[in-house]
Amino acid sequence: MTTTLKKLKQDILKDPVSGRLYRELAPQYELIKRIIRKRQSEGLTQKQLAQRLGTKQSAISRFESGQTNPTVDFLADLAEALGGQLEIKLK
Repeated sequence: MTTTLKKLKQDILKDPVSGRLYRELAPQYELIKRIIRKRQSEGLTQKQLAQRLGTKQSAISRFESGQTNPTVDFLADLAEALGGQLEIKLK
């Protein structure tokens, strides 16, 4: 029997602990997805983006894989390097 990604996600979200953790991390991963899309739409590699930021490719890789908790300053610099600006909203 094959389990689809959609079914797996549904099962994970049914579990109270896993579902809570998934919802807590959702904003972080949404931000990461948006940054990756923007970088790719600009035709930039991780290395090229890192050069714009004055950092190493590994720092971009860690950010894009969710292995780091970036500072607001890093996110603002990242947005600027991609031709945008960081906007934070609190609801």
